[in-house]
Amino acid sequence: MEKPKHKAVLFSAETRFRLVFLQGSIALTIIFFVLGFMASFHWWWPLIVFLPLSILGLHDYSQTKHSLLRNYPLLGRMRFILEAFGAPIHQYFVESNQDGAPFNRDWRALMYQRAKGIEAKKPFGTEMDVYELNYEWLDHSMTPRPIPEEDPRVTIGSPDCKKPYSASVFNISAMSFGSLGPNALLALNTGAKMGNFYHTTGEGGISRYHRQPGGDLNWQIGSGYFGCRKDDGSFDPDLFAEQTQDDQIKMIEIKLSQGAKPGHGGILPGPKVTPEIAEARKVPIGVDCVSPAFHKEFSTPIGLLEFVAKLRDLSGGKPIGFKLCIGHPWEFMAVCKAMLKTEIVPDLIVVDVAEGGTGAAPLELTDHMGTPLREGLVFVQNALVGAGLRDQIKIGVSGKMVSPGLMAAAMAIGADWANSARGFMFALGCLQTQRCHSNECPVGVATQDPKLNNALVVEDKSKRVYQYHKGTVEVLKEITAATGLKHPSEFRPEYIKMRTSSTEVKPLEEVYRFLKPGELIDGTDHPLFGKYWDQATAESFHTQEAATKPKTKTVKRKAKTADSK
Repeated sequence: MEKPKHKAVLFSAETRFRLVFLQGSIALTIIFFVLGFMASFHWWWPLIVFLPLSILGLHDYSQTKHSLLRNYPLLGRMRFILEAFGAPIHQYFVESNQDGAPFNRDWRALMYQRAKGIEAKKPFGTEMDVYELNYEWLDHSMTPRPIPEEDPRVTIGSPDCKKPYSASVFNISAMSFGSLGPNALLALNTGAKMGNFYHTTGEGGISRYHRQPGGDLNWQIGSGYFGCRKDDGSFDPDLFAEQTQDDQIKMIEIKLSQGAKPGHGGILPGPKVTPEIAEARKVPIGVDCVSPAFHKEFSTPIGLLEFVAKLRDLSGGKPIGFKLCIGHPWEFMAVCKAMLKTEIVPDLIVVDVAEGGTGAAPLELTDHMGTPLREGLVFVQNALVGAGLRDQIKIGVSGKMVSPGLMAAAMAIGADWANSARGFMFALGCLQTQRCHSNECPVGVATQDPKLNNALVVEDKSKRVYQYHKGTVEVLKEITAATGLKHPSEFRPEYIKMRTSSTEVKPLEEVYRFLKPGELIDGTDHPLFGKYWDQATAESFHTQEAATKPKTKTVKRKAKTADSK
């Protein structure tokens, strides 16, 4: 019988020499050890290298955790080395100006230059393919206006707000103490004070590092009610009222969800709850700190708005609103219906989007949950306009808002102002190593490690925060003037053009459908908006069909026995 032919040649290079590094290290260790005895002790110096390699190789060969190391002792470790350094090598030596994610080299260079106060200009024309599908541009005017001297601002406050706030059109988005280190927060808030723009605290409470510089604060309150909670984790109205008496707190933002991880809660393990974090969050030191995925203070759209009214009253009339990433569309429609029914209107709504990224989360949530910027912002704009509520509420947007061009496009489809988190992280020196959750940030931004944190010099980085904001707003003013407008609030969808095919271009007013004021109330012919509006109810976040559907009774059946047959 003929023996099967094995293709050993194909594998010989891999199998024959897979132990050569281990065998070589052991052989050289023995040789140098013997020579040291027989000739001179100087022959022992190479053992400093080969003895540890031999021990490490034997460990690789005998361990059971990694099959690669077991088959290729020592040599297999090259994979882990290349894996560790592959990303930075690619970032610095391989990728082009248009490559790299979430922010390519051009975007990073732009933010670094503005933060350093360097004029961010580029010669020799664009590197972008202007005939590429979905390429966009902003129409300019034949009669541009002079660039205004004063920075554009937006007044936030509904008719029920006693203390409206004049905000910059560009501000710092939410990043908590715990996610960022002390020096990073000090630099951010100092820069915010220098530039007269606000700094959102993140849901981790107001730390001493938020307060110390004295910059304007937008206090974000999440489901953990950190900074205004009782011992059982519920909301503490007295503590909230006490905190909001501080004039440094200009607005309060209820966090419903965030774009980086919509619908996802979190937990800070007890060992990470330091005395400073416990002080900011009003929780016990060293005890697990839980952020539920849902709020305990309300469970219906009407309940949410009643909570808004309660906070507005407790704060003495400061602007109150909420931040969310759009998920089920009928849920936000239900909130709009609740506004009409209760006549309680939030002062602000911040639309976070799927592009958001300062919160670490499972990859599936980051990549495949949450509505992207354009669709989320257009939906909120349409819902408020269609319900006749838009003129009472200001809309902010966050999620890769790092440049004036992106801000102008967002303002054209509904935003009144923009917030940025990662943009200001780049201003602090972020390298986009994407190790924010590891406590090993190499530039001391996203870490609590004192040694790494101390490398960030507050005096220098606060100037960069200020200069990044100033440079960004200055270019936004230039864009606004070049379009022939006085204020960014005048941007409209028809000013932005999008290439929808190789031969066709459309303004955004044709790419997206924009509802007329009161259209949802009067009756819309838009199939989806009409459907979602009909499904929504002010009494529940569920659709009307689900909310009114009778619950099926569970019938307990007795198990059959031999006697019951």
